[in-house]
Amino acid sequence: MPEFLSAHDRDAATASTPPRRRAQRIFPLRFFVLELRRIGRDYTSMFFIAILPAFLYVIFGAAQDYSDLPMGRGNVAMYVMIGMAAYGAVTATTGIGGQAAVERQQGWGRQLALTPLSDIAYVCVKTLVSAVIAIIPVALIFLIGAWTSASAPGWVWAASGAVIVAGALMFALYGLAFGLAFRTESAVSAASGSLVILGFLGNTFVVLSGTMLTVAKFTPLFGITALARWPLTDGAYAVMDRGPLPSDPLWVPLLNVTVWLIIFGVTCLILVRRSRGRE
Repeated sequence: MPEFLSAHDRDAATASTPPRRRAQRIFPLRFFVLELRRIGRDYTSMFFIAILPAFLYVIFGAAQDYSDLPMGRGNVAMYVMIGMAAYGAVTATTGIGGQAAVERQQGWGRQLALTPLSDIAYVCVKTLVSAVIAIIPVALIFLIGAWTSASAPGWVWAASGAVIVAGALMFALYGLAFGLAFRTESAVSAASGSLVILGFLGNTFVVLSGTMLTVAKFTPLFGITALARWPLTDGAYAVMDRGPLPSDPLWVPLLNVTVWLIIFGVTCLILVRRSRGRE
């Protein structure tokens, strides 16, 4: 809007903007659909987001003899299924968050500046795209779990799935930090690849106990996975040995998620300010 207009004139011009156009500025539906299509056509990423975690669930969950053993309000297969779904969801949001940072720093941000798309609308689109893509591995793995041996009350399925999708959005900041720090697509791939290590360390893939379980509580994937499993187990962890299951109070995974959310957020803020300083 021209700078020589008075504040009153600018307000009047904004008020005269058609409601549909103002809505498009707040949330551009067409850009949202294009982003979904673009990411959906990246078959390599979709394999690691959805197919690989589903395959891991079948191998380490449904295909095992212990899958039908009782675990909390369900069975071991359900316990494994939730962990694999969490891994797939955070892989999705990490990749999207990292790509958003790289796009903005490689010129896409200047292209978007020529459009009516605001920064808030851009963030809203990316956030919603992350949530939608995160639903894909959760839905696929839950569907396979229902078809195989995973068992639990319906509300446990719904609650665990909702926690996974909501918690996975935190890892968009994890990917964003990598993209801001290194500004390359390979860095984003490295961020997604590092989730495999974090999955093993965070009690997501394999059953940990003793010292390793204590270390796991300080890793970023632990909190989301534990919260997603909470409706099933009330904080208990599967162990290889027979006997009472170890458990934690609810504040332990909540504190883990809170601390890592602050760490990721502050890191992204520092990196954004550093990149602006260079410009």
